[in-house]
Amino acid sequence: MVKGSTSEDLLTWDKWVQSRDPDAGNLLIKKYMPLVSYHVQRISVSLPKSVSRDDLKSLGMIGLYDALEKFDPKRDLKFDTYSSFRIRGAILDGLRKEDWLPRSTREKAKKIDAAIERLEQRFMRNATIEEIAQELNMDEDDIASTINEHFFANVLSIDEHPNDNDDRDNQSFAIKDEKSEIPEEKVIKAELLEEVAGMVSQLNDKEQLVLSLFYKEELTLTEIGLVMNLSTSRISQIHSKAIFKLRKWLEKV
Repeated sequence: MVKGSTSEDLLTWDKWVQSRDPDAGNLLIKKYMPLVSYHVQRISVSLPKSVSRDDLKSLGMIGLYDALEKFDPKRDLKFDTYSSFRIRGAILDGLRKEDWLPRSTREKAKKIDAAIERLEQRFMRNATIEEIAQELNMDEDDIASTINEHFFANVLSIDEHPNDNDDRDNQSFAIKDEKSEIPEEKVIKAELLEEVAGMVSQLNDKEQLVLSLFYKEELTLTEIGLVMNLSTSRISQIHSKAIFKLRKWLEKV
């Protein structure tokens, strides 16, 4: 059975699993569509405005349908959890296949990196967004969003994994034994977590709150805006600046 489902949901799932009933499929897609919107919202935070949310939604829908096709209701697993993995994977895979970061943004990122290097050599410390903006005669929000977008692009390029749409049962993977943690790794991990916690504590109160609500409480930017009585665009700006600061601090670790 599907974990956490009502009797009506179970009947719909039964029709879908037994005969691929199209009406049942449509009902399930409609029921889980909010998950697609949720992941589109979270991923699009770090993408340029030129990337269409409709395109991301289309990719997410592919992931949702793939999840419906491959989900086994007999497993002790919530479909929300399983489909979230598929939806997010489909969106990220789609982004990897396309050069979604415009050339102008890549060129701008190079100029910003060069300016940061000059400023840090000049001041012998981390450069602030304000100083970078003055150096390049650019808007501070433009600086923060460009760095955020470029950072996400780098994450995508190193976060390659086997295609989620392939049948994993026919593939062979080397699986790390997570239970046998090497003492040195444990110490390094603890130190890194302590470093990150210290970095977050150096952010201002609004930045700490936005990161906490977004990554820990898993609220959308719109929901965070309602909580903090700020516009969604303002929350996005605060998020971008916080990520910029953490990125620069992490580079020094």
